[in-house]
Amino acid sequence: MILALDCATKTGWCLWSNGKIVESGTEDFSKQRGESNGMMFLRFRIWLTKMLLRSITLVVYELAHHRGGAATEICVNLTGRVQEMCSELKIEYTTVHSNTLKKWATGCGHADKGEMMVRAGIELGRKPIDDNEADAVLMAKWASEKYK
Repeated sequence: MILALDCATKTGWCLWSNGKIVESGTEDFSKQRGESNGMMFLRFRIWLTKMLLRSITLVVYELAHHRGGAATEICVNLTGRVQEMCSELKIEYTTVHSNTLKKWATGCGHADKGEMMVRAGIELGRKPIDDNEADAVLMAKWASEKYK
């Protein structure tokens, strides 16, 4: 089974198996009042561990972009935890650049969030919760096709 992750404060995720979506959604790791980023990363690690114990054979996540500031720090730290946990559990992982995913999904490497949501909605059979879930759904299908 493939686990696709769009790592961010609101992480999109999708479980994919046998050519279809098993389950997908978003998880909110926003800091609570008075918390450090470390608490967000700890909650992410606990959640990720539970996900990885669901017979996952491949994890795919979006390559972190250097946007600068807090967004980059959060994304890089979350993806570092993905690498750490996959290594500990001996699960293969890979990345995809957002432009590569957009070009694969829509034919345009600079597609906007709306276009990606429409494309993911086709796979889901419903409107995605948000762009995070949409990206995760499309990453899962991309990985399924690329790594069969």
